[in-house]
Amino acid sequence: MAKQNVSEQFVDILVRAGVKRLYGVVGDSLNPVVDAIRRNAGIEWVQVRHEETAAFAAGAEAQITGTLAACAGSCGPGNLHLINGLYDAHRSMAPVLALASHIPSSEIGLGYFQETHPELLFQECSHYNEMISNPQQMPRLLQTAIQHAIGRGGVSVVSMPGDIASQPAPEKSIEHALVTSRPSVKPGDEEIDKLCRMIDKARRVTLFCGSGTAGAHAEVMEFAERVKAPVGHALRGKEWIQYDNPYDVGMSGLLGYGAAYEATNECDLLILLGTDFPYNAFLPTDVKIVQVDVRPEHLGRRSKLDLAVWGDVRETLRALTPRVKVKTDRKFLDRMLKKHADALEGVVKAYTRKVEKHVPIHPEYVASVLDELADDDAVFTVDTGMCNVWAARYLTPNGKRRVIGSFSHGSMANALPQAIGAQFTDRNRQVVSMSGDGGFTMLMGDFLTLVQYNLPVKVVLFNNSSLGMVELEMLVAGLPSFGTTNKNPDFAAIARAAGAYGVRVEKPKQLEGALKDAFRHKGPALVDVVTDPNALSIPPKISADMVTGFALSASKIVLDGGVGRMLQMARSNLRNVPRP
Repeated sequence: MAKQNVSEQFVDILVRAGVKRLYGVVGDSLNPVVDAIRRNAGIEWVQVRHEETAAFAAGAEAQITGTLAACAGSCGPGNLHLINGLYDAHRSMAPVLALASHIPSSEIGLGYFQETHPELLFQECSHYNEMISNPQQMPRLLQTAIQHAIGRGGVSVVSMPGDIASQPAPEKSIEHALVTSRPSVKPGDEEIDKLCRMIDKARRVTLFCGSGTAGAHAEVMEFAERVKAPVGHALRGKEWIQYDNPYDVGMSGLLGYGAAYEATNECDLLILLGTDFPYNAFLPTDVKIVQVDVRPEHLGRRSKLDLAVWGDVRETLRALTPRVKVKTDRKFLDRMLKKHADALEGVVKAYTRKVEKHVPIHPEYVASVLDELADDDAVFTVDTGMCNVWAARYLTPNGKRRVIGSFSHGSMANALPQAIGAQFTDRNRQVVSMSGDGGFTMLMGDFLTLVQYNLPVKVVLFNNSSLGMVELEMLVAGLPSFGTTNKNPDFAAIARAAGAYGVRVEKPKQLEGALKDAFRHKGPALVDVVTDPNALSIPPKISADMVTGFALSASKIVLDGGVGRMLQMARSNLRNVPRP
């Protein structure tokens, strides 16, 4: 048997860790690793057009599968392009291993061609970031990086000079069993007892849920029923907690709707479940607050806490629920449910006026039709900006759908590359990229990746020829809009020229048929929908404290639109309120 080189051993360890593919762009110092992948049947090389796409795609794959994904960039500029997507993956707690190949080891520190210092550049967007400087070091270092990414949830970066990658691998390398999943974390009995006493003492309890409630839907519902608590959510908590939820009062924050703000501010005990909700202006300052989170560094960094509980939401509620006393007073819950239904009723009435005749097309109408037509288990990837608004208010979760965006990092151009990663996990699952024209054009080159691999991603392009969210920031700050207008081509024609299905929609009556045709198409498709640039958004509550920076801009946006099928759910919940 021929002796392995370091690259071959590197790839073998990735395969053993469950990595199915490596996203990247080939080049110079990375070539030995790509060649090792070519000769290994257990892993696939995915050639993208930009390394930023590689990192976003890996992050999306990790979020869909819950397992380790990987990306790579060649030395200097190549791996520099990874950094934005890695920030997003890290802030989304997606386990991603990034290979930053490096210049020849003998030239490091001498100003060599394309020299950078990856061990410094990636420090802030990773749990682990080290360079392999010796073949003997590689197996242990890579295994350590893998365990950091999986165990802590986030990014690990391994830098490796091209000459090291080509050297013979150590014959007796240390290979150990790898971490493949994160353990559950149960709080101590002392914290559970303290929380139990606070809940029993409180008259009005509200739950506010984030992405940490994933896998805990049943436990949250059982607990909410026991303490008669309204349940609000942050954007990243929507897909996990809103469906089949008779206690739902909507979403708080810059894209909020319904009665979530009132429920969190009018209770006397607010319990934050698995959320690192960043907009503290929407959180109360005069009620008791408890936070439950699996990452202790998140506890208390957004608001003053009366109790910090380190633990998984599911494990915490399983221990807590049997101990708390059953509350019988539903007055607060029922009042919040009615407020929620009334709030949604008002915006829906505004939205339904002549929407089928409005030209340019209302973007909220596009989102609502898309929600109706998409598969029950579709994966939606959502561009940052106004697409976030439409996804938050119109996509209906059901426990099977996924909604992925740059919700913590807030990067433009995320939806298309994340759709690539999502589609590679399952070619038979419907993947829809809700792209804005600004974000789409930023990484438009990777539409060609869809064509190259015949990935059946459906790009629904909200084309308002504007950087809408930025324009609103200027508007609210009292500035004239400047530099926000895009002169766009016919994107459907570009899609067809690239070898994909493309259709342009300019009238509302064309929309449903265009989406159905695109969804029926077996390969990649783009639906270019010309939308109204004046359709904007406002959260349910604005205070003086919000009028700073981005909070100012996004909090003053005005939406003459609705919230899709959420009104139907709110009405249903209201009908279940016991009558005196």
